[in-house]
Amino acid sequence: MPAVVVLGAQWGDEGKGKATDQLGARTDIVVKFNGGNNAGHTVVINGEKYALHLLPSGILSPGVVPVIGNGVVVDIDVLFQEIDAIEARGHDTSSLVVSSAAHVIAPYNRTLDKVTERFLGKRRIGTTGRGIGPAYSDKINRVGIRVQDLFDEKILTEKIEGALDQKNHLLVKVYNRRAITVDETLEDLLRHADRLKPLVGDTPLLLNTALDQGKTVVFEAGQATMLDIDHGTYPFVTSSSATAGGACTGSGVGPTRIDRVVAVAKAYTTRVGEGPFPTELLDADGEWLRQTGGEFGTTTGRPRRCGWYDAVVVRYASRINGLTDLVVTKLDVLTGKDKIPVAVAYDVNGRRFDEMPDDQSDFHHATPIYEYLDGWTEDISQAREFDDLPVNAQRYLLRLEEISGARISSIGVGPGREATIIRHELLS
Repeated sequence: MPAVVVLGAQWGDEGKGKATDQLGARTDIVVKFNGGNNAGHTVVINGEKYALHLLPSGILSPGVVPVIGNGVVVDIDVLFQEIDAIEARGHDTSSLVVSSAAHVIAPYNRTLDKVTERFLGKRRIGTTGRGIGPAYSDKINRVGIRVQDLFDEKILTEKIEGALDQKNHLLVKVYNRRAITVDETLEDLLRHADRLKPLVGDTPLLLNTALDQGKTVVFEAGQATMLDIDHGTYPFVTSSSATAGGACTGSGVGPTRIDRVVAVAKAYTTRVGEGPFPTELLDADGEWLRQTGGEFGTTTGRPRRCGWYDAVVVRYASRINGLTDLVVTKLDVLTGKDKIPVAVAYDVNGRRFDEMPDDQSDFHHATPIYEYLDGWTEDISQAREFDDLPVNAQRYLLRLEEISGARISSIGVGPGREATIIRHELLS
């Protein structure tokens, strides 16, 4: 199976980094195809924790070529901060390739992101303030700056002038902020240009050539299905395509080349930021999940909103992405619960929805209809085979598989690389 997409089935933070990292150990290229440094994933290797934000998780696997695809927006400062931090811990990053067509987050994008959120007040989206949305907005409005523009100062200057003509009016007249100058923006963007240039390449050509040669490529999503700009809980979403279709547009590889689509879901559900969340727990159970699961954002440190497993959401993700496999993570967090609720449908003003409501208002008012499954008390962190799990943990997983729309191929029972049960090989 030479081309595998790995993405999130919920609202992010499902453990995609760990899943991609496991695949990465047996693959040739890992490409990040969307998002920026507005999300992070944590990988634990030999007890050491690595928090990645912009770099693909394959950066930690020797022999793997990590690629930042054209669908990503790149904060150059963050890119080199991450590279320096990883190299300081003994890892080689010299094989990284950055798409020449990826868009760059300019300093004015970050400024606008922060002031706009404050201006929205109660209507805020809950962004990270890192300029991701404004950078994608510039891309769609055709006033964006691409990586390749950093190597032609004349073109870069013209693009900055054109962008600031509009943005300074907004900053000064609407948000009462100072105008941003062309020179300071130019200086900021050119600081790392010489260091960046050797990393830049034609990534669609690289990826398609690798597939022609029978090499294995893993496509790694940032964010997750329910944050997808088209298929997520709009407008409380990210600004890019975090679903399987985005793997093609964000990397330059056609859909007929994708062999397998793997989604990662927690054994419960979390969300960061604003927006509807039917199974959210605003009680002691929610706080217990947060503390036991360490549910605090990798990038922001924000406490995550926590709730029980929502099979309606995962079934939706299965349908939207055409899933072949499901990876369930953090099963160990549920240890100790007598009964574990699982949302199998919604009630909306007396109407039962077995599938995701198409209407945003219906989803916003959805109340979960729970099925209660027996829990377990045994420590499962050392389980390495499905049969090592307590019977009730096995039954929990089999029920999730039955109602989630895809087979469960891998189960996470702890944060480390090795704390995984493999039921079906993802690359077979």
